[in-house]
Amino acid sequence: MTPEARIDTAALLLDQILAGTSAEKALTAWARRSRFAGSKDRAAIRDHVFEALRCKRSFAALGGALNGRGLMVGLLRAAGVDPQTVFTGQGHAPSVLSPQELARGQQPDAAEAWDLPDWLIARFQDSLGDQAFDVSQVSRHRAPVMLRVNLRKSTVAQAIEILARDGVRAQVTQMSPTALLVTEGPRRINASEAYRTGLVELQDGASQAVVDMLPLRDGMRVLDYCAGGGGKTLAMAGRAQAAFFAHDVNMRRLKDLPQRSERAGVSVKLLDRNELQGKAHFDLVLCDAPCSGSGAWRRSPEGKWDLTPERLQELTGIQASILEEAHPLVSEGGTLAYATCSVLAEENMAQITRFLGRHPEWSLTCAQHWLPGTEGDGFYAACLTRRVK
Repeated sequence: MTPEARIDTAALLLDQILAGTSAEKALTAWARRSRFAGSKDRAAIRDHVFEALRCKRSFAALGGALNGRGLMVGLLRAAGVDPQTVFTGQGHAPSVLSPQELARGQQPDAAEAWDLPDWLIARFQDSLGDQAFDVSQVSRHRAPVMLRVNLRKSTVAQAIEILARDGVRAQVTQMSPTALLVTEGPRRINASEAYRTGLVELQDGASQAVVDMLPLRDGMRVLDYCAGGGGKTLAMAGRAQAAFFAHDVNMRRLKDLPQRSERAGVSVKLLDRNELQGKAHFDLVLCDAPCSGSGAWRRSPEGKWDLTPERLQELTGIQASILEEAHPLVSEGGTLAYATCSVLAEENMAQITRFLGRHPEWSLTCAQHWLPGTEGDGFYAACLTRRVK
């Protein structure tokens, strides 16, 4: 495919996404229909689509319309490319821009430059103060590709060397001792020896830093209460010789964890809700709660456009319920850890403050907030300790 054909395809896919189809579903369906497209074509089109979604508001302003063509015109203008050189109508290029299309478009105004809905701009400012705009700008760009070294199977230096043999270049980071930033060959990771043999896992740097702050010790009983795919479960299991358990309200999310844990060389037992009833014998319970995902919107940009005040309120209610369900599972003197990939205060410290107000027998021992940057997404984590009677 030519570069012009990729732009045309991205515009068509964006129209489907704006009409309500998820980005992943639209891209997957197109790829299945378009066997002529090579891997580089699929990657380039995906990049165009996700860049447009990350910058939807400012690109629509630059392009003069909130539709696929308008967003692609905005993308080209943002990159300093004259859209008329791409919209030529020749071959598989998009059709020529009309005089009306060419006349539309302007520099984003102060609100459009945030690339957030108006109501979220205020929430960002309330939560982040002077850093709010800078965080919004980070979310306009692609997220770094990060790996976690499995210290059960490899050292950091060995992992870097073995990755390099397969054309994957990675470097150490300041975010976490186990975190590697991939600088070359990210699309070769899944086929690499290091990945296939469990020496490394794909995991964001700040997500690893959350695990770093947990008080993990050998011999503990550790429960990942909202385990999802099990990334943090495996990260914890790589840090201590302990008994690890994973639970999720939707146990189907854990379907790949047995295979992943076997590849990583660790043991994790899955527990459903019935198996957790009345068991207050875990030394550490991690609640990686469902949230707005505002710290990771550069990976899932649809999230910032789909989120509503009502949905955010619903999420904070779910988070509070999870803490209420999880804290009885912690033994006396044990730790309840709470984490989100959010930068919004109401999902983070405010949630913990409300919990402590309801449960004075718990105390806050540590808390940390990571903003999205070059080595990781935005995260929050807090550790609470139940006082011994």
